[in-house]
Amino acid sequence: MDPPSPSSSRAVSATAGRDETLLVANASIVASGLDNVSDSDGENQEHKRRRLRRGTTAPPVTTRPRRASTDDKDAFVMNPYTLNEETDNDINEEIVDELDIQERERQYFSEDELDDDMDGEDLDEHAERDYRVMETLDQYDPSMLDSREYDPMDMTTRRAVEVELNRRNARLGRIDQAFQDDFETEYNDSHRTRPLSHPTTRLVSSLEEDEEELLNLEHFDVPLREWIAMERPRQEIKRRFRHFLTTFTISPGNVLYLNHIRHVAQTNQQSLIIDIGHIIQSLSLLAAWIVEAPSEMLEILDEVALEILLLYFPYYQSIHSHIYVRIRDLPSTERLRDLRTAHLHFLIKVSGVVTRRTSVFPQLDRIHVTCPHCQARLGPFLQPKHQEFHVHVCSECHYQGTLLVNTQYTTYRNFQKLTLQEAPNAVPPGRVPRSKDVILVADLIDTARPGDAISVTGIYCNTWDPTVPLRNNFPIFCTIIEANYIEHHANTIPTILLTSNDKNDILQLSQRQDIAKEIIQSMAPSIYGHNHVKTALALALFGGQAKVIKNSRVRGDLNVLLVGDPGTAKSQFLKFIQHTAPRAVYTTGKGASAVGLTAGVTRDPLTKEWVLQGGALVLADQGVCLIDEFDKMNEIDRTSIHEAMEQQSISISKAGIVTSLQARCSVIAAANPIQGRYQAARTFAENVELTDPILQRFDLLCVLQDCVDPINDERLAEFVVSSHMKSGAMVEETVQSMKEIKGLAPEVLRKYLVYARTYIHPVLGSNVDTTKVEAFYAQLRQASQHTGAVPVAVRHLESLFRMAEAYARMHLRATVVDSDVAFAIHVLTESLCKAQKYTFQRQWRRLFRPYLIHQDDPPVVLLLHVLEELFQSAHAYAQLRRDSRRGATHASPTVVVLREDLVAKAKEMGIDDVEAFYTSTAFQRAGFRIDATGTAIEKDVS
Repeated sequence: MDPPSPSSSRAVSATAGRDETLLVANASIVASGLDNVSDSDGENQEHKRRRLRRGTTAPPVTTRPRRASTDDKDAFVMNPYTLNEETDNDINEEIVDELDIQERERQYFSEDELDDDMDGEDLDEHAERDYRVMETLDQYDPSMLDSREYDPMDMTTRRAVEVELNRRNARLGRIDQAFQDDFETEYNDSHRTRPLSHPTTRLVSSLEEDEEELLNLEHFDVPLREWIAMERPRQEIKRRFRHFLTTFTISPGNVLYLNHIRHVAQTNQQSLIIDIGHIIQSLSLLAAWIVEAPSEMLEILDEVALEILLLYFPYYQSIHSHIYVRIRDLPSTERLRDLRTAHLHFLIKVSGVVTRRTSVFPQLDRIHVTCPHCQARLGPFLQPKHQEFHVHVCSECHYQGTLLVNTQYTTYRNFQKLTLQEAPNAVPPGRVPRSKDVILVADLIDTARPGDAISVTGIYCNTWDPTVPLRNNFPIFCTIIEANYIEHHANTIPTILLTSNDKNDILQLSQRQDIAKEIIQSMAPSIYGHNHVKTALALALFGGQAKVIKNSRVRGDLNVLLVGDPGTAKSQFLKFIQHTAPRAVYTTGKGASAVGLTAGVTRDPLTKEWVLQGGALVLADQGVCLIDEFDKMNEIDRTSIHEAMEQQSISISKAGIVTSLQARCSVIAAANPIQGRYQAARTFAENVELTDPILQRFDLLCVLQDCVDPINDERLAEFVVSSHMKSGAMVEETVQSMKEIKGLAPEVLRKYLVYARTYIHPVLGSNVDTTKVEAFYAQLRQASQHTGAVPVAVRHLESLFRMAEAYARMHLRATVVDSDVAFAIHVLTESLCKAQKYTFQRQWRRLFRPYLIHQDDPPVVLLLHVLEELFQSAHAYAQLRRDSRRGATHASPTVVVLREDLVAKAKEMGIDDVEAFYTSTAFQRAGFRIDATGTAIEKDVS
């Protein structure tokens, strides 16, 4: 190694001289500064002793060292911390001399307690010196000493005290000090010991340890969403909602939502459903904010729910990384056609029917990106809801460009879109149904399918409409609903809400003996006559009970077919059902195709994917599907509804979509005869162009004929004239038949129908006489072989029980009794008799006369019905005789029936006493009278 040059030696010497001069100058400055401080402040000796014990001196002098030049490689640079240590030692020596400390104590202060190396001081090297006697330092304040004296404690008293202390610790959930950690920290943490007595107490204490001081959320001068986004209001909202989840109880000792959280984790769910009424009861302000700023509030609520769940189940994030708080039972429900800009970004609740559903798509949730230059992985980044997310700059290497999505670490969530349409019964007359798109994510996927009646609670927000181009720089937005909670309706959308008073009134109505007749008379009261049609429609509205037998579902809805002459009010009957049923879809056979009635697949304009769209039968699920002009449909379209009418499902296999939709509805169809008018000389199948498979799927066949009958024609004319007079002015009722039996008001009928279908589910009782049903079915099969008008199959037997259940539901009975079965047999027999040829109708009525007479009717009603038939037969015979006599120009205005004929008919029905009938009010109101001889009954005809 070469010796140092003279120039470098001179440089080192000069540098050392300058540093030595600077060291002496700084020491003198520090010493003089310490003396000045001591003289000016009057620092006492006790304070100096404490400073010596703590090892504190004057503040260090910050001396900036000279920076060596590049050429002067061997130049020495002084460390300012070394200067301060040497100066402090000199100052400590001066303080020791000033305090006049003894020689044995001087050693304590004279030794340097700071080690020169960077590893610090070895505290165990001279540990025994800390316990030496030092009179100067071992001085205590007498006022701080406890001079109280205590009596000695015997062993029995000591044990009693220890037992009491153990009880207190057990009650407070404390752990004995002996079981605490042996390594003591600088601070005493015993007051932070977590209780072990109750999980709720432990949860609340652990969550509220580090809470800041409370904040008044009600006072703010910024927009609400900005206020919620601030840190302190956000923490206060968390604190209040956390307290709500951990303390809200309905019954004593049962924390409701803690149990819900446990259930969510035990069943691996993602949704915590919270009733908005509970939040209103406990946190009314937060409940209002949830409605006004749902996006910001639900994000906070989700975080709190996840925090509480992780306290019980720390590893649950490995299953689900997010917990969603679902809000249900929102007080008000909006109509889809009433949504406006005032509802934007608010939490709303709407109801409707699902008409279309897309497939499930993956949506970015938390994004990780990779830099193509340095291969650094960045993220995660939260994907915004309504805009595309991009990262263009790498934070590691500052590369500017497109960063690639790391598919391995990026997380996705499921995405699906529904189309929610207004319920058919909620659409105003003459209006087109409105619809909205509903976005489903996470565990809400596939919770609804086309045809389901649901209520959606969600956020009404706007987004760009990609299908509409920008024209003249005028942007077009489309609105969607981000679903938060979906509620299914078991039967139908509750358009009518029943109060407790309504339920009491309905139960009182059901106690009436003639409630079924009132309901039947309430069916289309503006139409005169056709009681058998009104009875069939009433049974179809109430419906039977669906059953599952050996994994096979048997429908409970009744299908009705109306066939008749033009002008017999077939379409008017359907329109009445459309406005009366809680859920009804009206369509026509000419304007409906097979896809329009069942279901089809279409392309979504946004995703360009094939989506499933339901038809009329799917939309009428749990309701009534009304098909007018049924005969105008082609055979292919009619064949497509075979499955829907019997199995009440629609199978789809198109465009790669293989699924099955529900069509649990009653089908009521109206058709015209082949030749325009119904020919009584032909069978029912010959009058309509329908095949046997579809005819057998109808439970009831109703024939409406426009027959010439002077008595009925006079009453019909009187009824029509009275209706027109009532529509112009209020007059007294002139129709006597309207006075006899009054129907229910339309609003009362709807409420009664909703209550019966919602709460009444009749079952067949064990006391029903099944032998009567078996004998009737055997007799019916035998009679159908001779006539061949309508083939009778096992489906008619099932229809019989469905009608019995519907009649029991009319009376709000939970069990089907014999009278219900007898009425069902009466209705089915009447329907089949009217479907026969005219030549076989008399034979059928004579064969099934015991079933055509309903035994529950009073004798007066039965006798009045028989007398009406006798007078119609007598009047028809008189007209035939008048036509045969060409010379006769005038006919007798009075029709006469012998009393013997009425007595014979009454005995066939089991009625022996007929004399009381002659004095009844019904006999007189019908226009009958006894002749002068007392052997015949007379009635004037016009």
